[in-house]
Amino acid sequence: MRLLIRVLLLILALLAVALTVVLYYIANPKLPVYTPVEQVHYLEQWNAADRQTYYFTPQGTQVKGLRYDWFTALELPFSEQRFAAPEYLARFGFLVDPAQKATQNNPGNLPVGFAHHQNPGSKEEFLDVTCAACHTGELHFKGQAVRIDGGAAQHVLPSSVPTLRGGSFGQALVASLASTYYNPWKFERFARNVLGQDYDAQHSQLRQDFKTSLDTFLRVAWNDTHRGLYPTEEGPGRTDAFGRIANASFGDAISPNNYRVANAPVDYPQLWDIWTFDWVQWNGSAQQPMARNIGEALGVGATLNFFDAAGQPLKGDDRYPSSVRVRDLQLIEETLQRLKPPAWSEALLGNIDKPLAAKGRTLFAENCAGCHVPNVTTANGRPEQKLKMLPVDVIGTDPGAANNIADHRFDLSALKWDLAELEKLDVKLHPTPTKPLDPSKLSVAKGLAYVTAFVENRAYRDANITPQERSGMDGFGLPIGVRELRAYKARPLTGVWATPPFLHNGSVPNIYQLLSPQDERATTFYKGTFEYDPQHLGYRTEAFTNGFVFDTRITGNHNSGHEFRAGERGNGVIGRLLQPQERWALLEYLKVLGGPLESQLP
Repeated sequence: MRLLIRVLLLILALLAVALTVVLYYIANPKLPVYTPVEQVHYLEQWNAADRQTYYFTPQGTQVKGLRYDWFTALELPFSEQRFAAPEYLARFGFLVDPAQKATQNNPGNLPVGFAHHQNPGSKEEFLDVTCAACHTGELHFKGQAVRIDGGAAQHVLPSSVPTLRGGSFGQALVASLASTYYNPWKFERFARNVLGQDYDAQHSQLRQDFKTSLDTFLRVAWNDTHRGLYPTEEGPGRTDAFGRIANASFGDAISPNNYRVANAPVDYPQLWDIWTFDWVQWNGSAQQPMARNIGEALGVGATLNFFDAAGQPLKGDDRYPSSVRVRDLQLIEETLQRLKPPAWSEALLGNIDKPLAAKGRTLFAENCAGCHVPNVTTANGRPEQKLKMLPVDVIGTDPGAANNIADHRFDLSALKWDLAELEKLDVKLHPTPTKPLDPSKLSVAKGLAYVTAFVENRAYRDANITPQERSGMDGFGLPIGVRELRAYKARPLTGVWATPPFLHNGSVPNIYQLLSPQDERATTFYKGTFEYDPQHLGYRTEAFTNGFVFDTRITGNHNSGHEFRAGERGNGVIGRLLQPQERWALLEYLKVLGGPLESQLP
């Protein structure tokens, strides 16, 4: 018996050690080293005021109830270093400027896209992660940084699934929240920092509110992990946007039966000229700017209530209260209309070989313009670019994102929608359905269209938007158009040199490989660095400490398609084989396409 007890104690001790090791690595993620650049250079894409408006205007997201002053006061689990210190957040890929200082719009001196807001009738300041966090890029070369406003971020923001490797912002944030709550010395410092002279009166309430937010984070992490909702690790610069929005809006908020595996991460697309596109999203599924922006805000954490306190579905004008800030969303949208594509800087990135670029211009007209130069008309009071949609069996790229949007179905019948009422909403389905809608079998695109229509109506009323204002805020009077195509759009390529990696899922590290047959592309490569390769037009891909290994053999990560090689067109072959010297010429031209240097070509 004594031997058995000793064995059991040994087993318990080993389990305790194993648990300690696991918790240590979860709370102490392996992150790339942050090396400050000498200077951040801002291209002439817009003025400084527009840039600050874009970076720090809130949109109504609340990051699971996390307060702004809580976030700025958090410490790391194993030290008193501030979690929100710019040099620490930069290790997750968030963008900071070594010369930046706290400002009125950014009092916490946080990275791009970290804003704050108050809800009407509340004194609480919530942490608000905005679209700028995901749609601002940066390239590093020879110790200098080139900021790409409206470009693609390379941070590791969305993951809520803990791993021993760590590296995700969400996992590290939860570790700091948990260590703050359960370590009495940390919580004491935290509370005195947050409450100041109100420490005695509000300490108990702060601990209660803080625990509520922590529990929300932990429930999401447990739910996403044990259900296996995100099996394809997103890594830097990617998220399964539609999958996460659907799981949050239909799974978390309506029924666990609506959870779907989200295994098709996509890159964050660049935003310049997007206001002129006839359809947006990688699969061309959305039309109205406001509805698109509301959907994005909901996906990032804006609150949304479908049911009343008794659990009954809200109806009529009671649908659907949210924290979405439509006036601020409109301000961001109007500001983005002034954003210009980035122009290549010879002083920072190297001189253009103009004779070679001139040869590339001819090759572009022969091999690229047919898809990437859209027809432009004037419609709805704007220049409208009609983008070409390429079916997945033609373009041959990873079909996961398009197929999931077309195939996944969700049961929204608990909301008890009246079909006659749905018909009165400003939603336009393409093509027009020939059968009545079945709310128990709605796609993510259709479901979000109706949800955002209700949210939009309520938000407009709450913000006292007049009918005259609404037409402009909807985006040139556009309806909430929605369609589900097994296709991806071919967008214009002005400024494409500044948007690595490539294809919708970020599976090709540079443009040279994108112009090459698949068997010449890297099967695995490292991501998470901002170091730019101005020759191949992409981020550098060699191994570095704590880099993320992108494996193109994993579901959702395939680097097939968009091939220039010998063979019959279709199934991923879109053009003839380009010789290496032709690829170099095309790259040289893409550096100047649509910019001031193009006019200097012979």
